[in-house]
Amino acid sequence: MAESKENKNFDPRIIKRLLEYAKPYYKYILFSFVLLLGVVALELIRPIIIGRAIDNVIIDNNQIYSIVEEDGKDTYRVQNYYIKKGNVSGINATIVYDEGAEHPYHLVIGIEEEEIPALNTINVRDYEERYIIIPLERNDIKHLRQEDIKNLIYAAGLFVLILALGLIISYIQTIVLNYTGQKIIYNIRNDVFKHVESLSLKFFSNHPIGRIVTRVTNDTETLNEMYTSVIVNSVKSIVMVAGITIMMFLLNVELTLYIMMIMPIIVLLTLWFRKTSRKLYREIRTKVANINSFLSEHISGMKIVQIFTQEERKYNEFDEANKSLNQSHIKQLVIFSIFRPAMYLLYVLGLFLVLYFGGKRVISGHITIGTLVIFVQYISNFFDPIQQLAEQFDIIQSAMASSEKIFNLLDEKIDIIDVEEPISLPVVKGRIEFKNVWFAYVDEEWILKDVSFVVEPGEVAAFVGATGAGKTSIINLIMRYYDIQKGEILLDGINITQIKKEDLRKNIGQMLQDVFLFTGTINSNIRLKNEEITDKEIVNASVYVNADKFIRKLPKQYEEKVSEGGTTFSAGQRQLLSFARTLANKPSILILDEATANIDTETEQLIQDALYKLMEGRTTLVVAHRLSTIQNANKIIVLHKGKIREIGSHQKLLAKKGLYYQLYELQHQDGVL
Repeated sequence: MAESKENKNFDPRIIKRLLEYAKPYYKYILFSFVLLLGVVALELIRPIIIGRAIDNVIIDNNQIYSIVEEDGKDTYRVQNYYIKKGNVSGINATIVYDEGAEHPYHLVIGIEEEEIPALNTINVRDYEERYIIIPLERNDIKHLRQEDIKNLIYAAGLFVLILALGLIISYIQTIVLNYTGQKIIYNIRNDVFKHVESLSLKFFSNHPIGRIVTRVTNDTETLNEMYTSVIVNSVKSIVMVAGITIMMFLLNVELTLYIMMIMPIIVLLTLWFRKTSRKLYREIRTKVANINSFLSEHISGMKIVQIFTQEERKYNEFDEANKSLNQSHIKQLVIFSIFRPAMYLLYVLGLFLVLYFGGKRVISGHITIGTLVIFVQYISNFFDPIQQLAEQFDIIQSAMASSEKIFNLLDEKIDIIDVEEPISLPVVKGRIEFKNVWFAYVDEEWILKDVSFVVEPGEVAAFVGATGAGKTSIINLIMRYYDIQKGEILLDGINITQIKKEDLRKNIGQMLQDVFLFTGTINSNIRLKNEEITDKEIVNASVYVNADKFIRKLPKQYEEKVSEGGTTFSAGQRQLLSFARTLANKPSILILDEATANIDTETEQLIQDALYKLMEGRTTLVVAHRLSTIQNANKIIVLHKGKIREIGSHQKLLAKKGLYYQLYELQHQDGVL
């Protein structure tokens, strides 16, 4: 699971695999994007409603009127001062007409009297008449514009309706997309954890646990952000920019082209920001990972730090890493403090272009004020999506990098696999045989060399030897945590590679020196989710291995809370709980991997008694440094540099005065026995 570098371009293979996870939910995704298009469309419509309300309601009947013949058939627009007769019904002061004219005309205006002289000549077709202009009273204006007020209320209602509809659609779209994203991430996270559970111990020996945890948690969460937020916002931003551009071209091509003059600057600024921020983003991620690694290592090893009074030195190391991270964050802050104001400056420039060139066209009559207002609204909505796209690109790229790391983990080869038709073992007698076994963790660096031995059902076999002799490796091979390179390992005469892994490990109870207890209760730690084990069997197993005595003294007894690792219990108590856990699962074979090397003095006698009870009637393999604990073993196998040097009982091996005798004497002299 090598750490991959973040590529500049998206890997199509990664995208394909991400799409495979999304495929079962394609209907939800399509529905979400349809809703997204609806949201964008409604956002594009809102400025149109405002602009049209200005042109057709607020301004039109207030400034531009029409002179109409009394029969209403012909209409002429003459400057800004005439209106149909029917619209001024009941406003006597505004009816002005030429008594000598064949068809009277009606004039309405709301200007001050001092402005009248400049407006007292009106040309209509071939007529040139002079009219007296009488200002409207406030109530007359209100009466005159009743229809406009109704239309304005309608426009406002339509605007609010579209706004509310947009909010509802956006809410539904967010719920659908988040649900889909969570389901996808749920499946990815499950697949990763299930795959990790299937990997051999070799993988965990070669990869830091913290990094594996990061894959299952942090990297999948980065993907979650991409699925539920970044992708939809990016698509929305692209659609919004495209939609605004199209709408502006439809409204007025010339004015839109003026605005497009600043697009090259926007593109260059965005590319610069993307390149610079990407570099800093990677730098920050690396430094954060280093700090996390430092904290994980030194907090877990705080006891050693304090024993050797290394607090100040470790603080200085952390301070240096923290300062480096802080400097990178400041650099990132500088980049953002340049980019965002620069984008705002371009927005102001775009607004200036719209107001200047658009204002000129309003004055010349080429466009209306409403159209100008629409352009101003669109310019405001044009720059936000571009800025979001630039800032979200790094998150997308980070998600791609996380995806690559996740898929690299999923692509890790499972070394220990069942054959196509594995053999089930309903009953295990417990005969174990190694036949010419060769094994290496790394190719050709042999840990076990041509090892052969037999342990009969019910026998107790102990493995002794110096560190690195291969004792623990033999246990790992019996459990099939690793596969051998040469030879055979047989259980009841069957090659263990032909036995279903689940059946093999279910029939072997392994107890380690460092007992691990899970967060939960004593009950759940003994049962380990095996619902076939009853509460009565848990109690019976605990009584049998002498664990019930201390459990009964606890406030909640078997429902007592257990913290991670069982740190609230002594080493001896954890050992007894481990024995109860093993006995409750009824294994046919027992493995004690240095289980007696580190025990609580107060409960040592209880542990020894429990061990003898556990070993009774079971094939037992023991790995221990204290030779006094294995003197009653039926068979002691002495290993040295990966080879079996001696096999026999305690007394026979002492009588031979070979390697076992030397080890025994050394421990006797050192006072270990």
